[in-house]
Amino acid sequence: MGITLASDVGGTFTDVVLTGADGRVQVAKTLTTPDDPTIGLLRGVEQVLAATGVEPGHVDRFVHATTLATNVILERTGVPVAFVTTAGFRSMLALGRQARVEEERYDLAYERPEPPVPLSHTFAVPERIAANGEVLVPLEEEAAALVADEIAALGVAAVAICLLHSYVNPVHEQRLADIVRNALPDGTPVVTSSSVWPEMGEYERATTTLMSAYVGPVMASYLERLSARLRDLGVTAPVHVMESAGGVLPTALAASRAVYTIESGPAAGVIAAAREGARRGLADLISFDMGGTTAKAGLVRGGRPGVTHEFQVGGKGSFGGRRPGTGVPIKVPAIDLAEVGSGGGSIAWVESGTLRVGPRSAGADPGPACYGRGGGLPTVTDADLVLGYLDPDGFGGFTLSAERARAAIAEHLARPLDVGVVEAAAAVHDIANAQMGAAVHVVTVRRGIDPRGFTLVALGGAAPTHAARLAERFGIARVLVPPQAGVGSAVGLLYADLAIERARTFLAPVAGLVSCSGSRDALGGLARVFDDLERAALADLAVAEAVCVRSVGIRFIGQAHAFTVELPSGPITPETVQRAAEEFYKRYQESYGIELRDPAELTTARVRVVLPSGSRERLAAAPPGGADGTGSRRVWLDGAFQDVPTRERAACAPGDELTGPCVVTEPQCSLLVPPGWHGAVDDHGALLIHHEEPS
Repeated sequence: MGITLASDVGGTFTDVVLTGADGRVQVAKTLTTPDDPTIGLLRGVEQVLAATGVEPGHVDRFVHATTLATNVILERTGVPVAFVTTAGFRSMLALGRQARVEEERYDLAYERPEPPVPLSHTFAVPERIAANGEVLVPLEEEAAALVADEIAALGVAAVAICLLHSYVNPVHEQRLADIVRNALPDGTPVVTSSSVWPEMGEYERATTTLMSAYVGPVMASYLERLSARLRDLGVTAPVHVMESAGGVLPTALAASRAVYTIESGPAAGVIAAAREGARRGLADLISFDMGGTTAKAGLVRGGRPGVTHEFQVGGKGSFGGRRPGTGVPIKVPAIDLAEVGSGGGSIAWVESGTLRVGPRSAGADPGPACYGRGGGLPTVTDADLVLGYLDPDGFGGFTLSAERARAAIAEHLARPLDVGVVEAAAAVHDIANAQMGAAVHVVTVRRGIDPRGFTLVALGGAAPTHAARLAERFGIARVLVPPQAGVGSAVGLLYADLAIERARTFLAPVAGLVSCSGSRDALGGLARVFDDLERAALADLAVAEAVCVRSVGIRFIGQAHAFTVELPSGPITPETVQRAAEEFYKRYQESYGIELRDPAELTTARVRVVLPSGSRERLAAAPPGGADGTGSRRVWLDGAFQDVPTRERAACAPGDELTGPCVVTEPQCSLLVPPGWHGAVDDHGALLIHHEEPS
């Protein structure tokens, strides 16, 4: 119940928030410093400490979300890595699994991307373990020692090992790791697939292990530097890092399993949306998080964020990171998100007479033209400013220049398209909305879910400006804009629990587990696997007790993909497994519209260990409202400028009503309430607006 600091480093802005025992939140939004993200982060930390008068040494917890792991993979800036696999599978990564989608299907000059590690750094050792764990070919240690010497000669900074069927019997991987480790300089990371994610599927397991080795040293160096600079500032609290599934990890675990942090920042936004919805009795939500570089959409059903156990890094946005072959497959738990390259800093340009928006971003340096930091290309933020949606007197701590925005749009968009500046800006705004709609479409309609009964939760500096119009596209009648929405992901970090997930392949037909004959041994084996996973997860977090949630992967026999179904606490019984199977049948029908009762099988045993943060009940009431804070501004609505009332959010008191059209402004974001929308301020300062006649 002490003081918590949280920071979210994005592509354009770094958000820092602080909260204490009274539940009040102090916010700072600073420009990200891409060359060294800790500079912008510490600048924000100093601002919130100074604003609250909190001594650095009084901070009890520091929680951090970063896009470092994702950026390292996308930009290929990781450390030199060697990869070792079973003899006969050396070309596995080079062959890969790839799908040409969207514009790539029509590209006659298309070139396959380079494999994540070149063949010159890929090695194979003679050994073979069967799918049941039986050793078919013993590991040839002399050959392994020669491979280790070759790796040492390359001077790599890390090694990834993925042997066939090591998920069921890791003995060869463990011995090979020892041999390789002995040939390398002390401290060189040697990562095995059986320690990262022991599940069947050698290609996905291999890429997951490889990326963990590739990113790990970079993450370790970054976290060490961050911790040292926080100590220099006087903040000695433990540092926790957001993991992709919505929990946080100690820094040592985040460095050794850096692949777990790939969706670090976006996950925090969904956690924040779920918490804000739960406070208001809203269980079905669409988290819409739009920052300066990207827009992310995630789904919360029944109060719980959706979690996937395989996604693609760098996959095409219209497939929400799920389309196999569109990126690097990662097989760890992550909040199920769809992401598109459309944010406030997304650059608009004209190509062959067609207006394009994103995915290129102006970032933090130089940023949009209106920032006055040297940027000359028009962005979504410039368009929103020209249209009157943003307050030119302050956004993110500095003044916006409408003149620079108009000049950039005139030069790069209006003249080539032979239209007016305002018409070009309106087109940019509409295209951005359409592209963000693609992310919402992926997590709802594309997955068989009707979005009209959901509430859209707007988070991020640009989201409130676009949220209502985006909701209209899907017939969504309710939009929730939480307090401090402009730094929503960072606020979500404040309440994240310490958590880790462990999994292991466990193949068994459901019929065999629920039948009267022979089920005792199989159920006992499943229970032992769960016990082993719980012990390992508790050791990961260095705790003796925590909340343990068990689940299993279930699929139809003969199919490749499985659903994860949670199990109730208590002993594993035939009835427990049967209920899980019934839930699987139900979810299969919901997802695919097909009712099947074919034989099913368990594929995976999973355990998620959670140590609650204790921060959930620290909810501060909204302030009573400040000065008048009202005014008016010309805003582009329905094809024409209109004079609409504006109101500062700090002046909004609980119970105050809002009727569109109007604009609610605050230093971190600006809410556009279009005609036909109305709402009110609740007791905690959130704005909940409704559409009178949803389309």
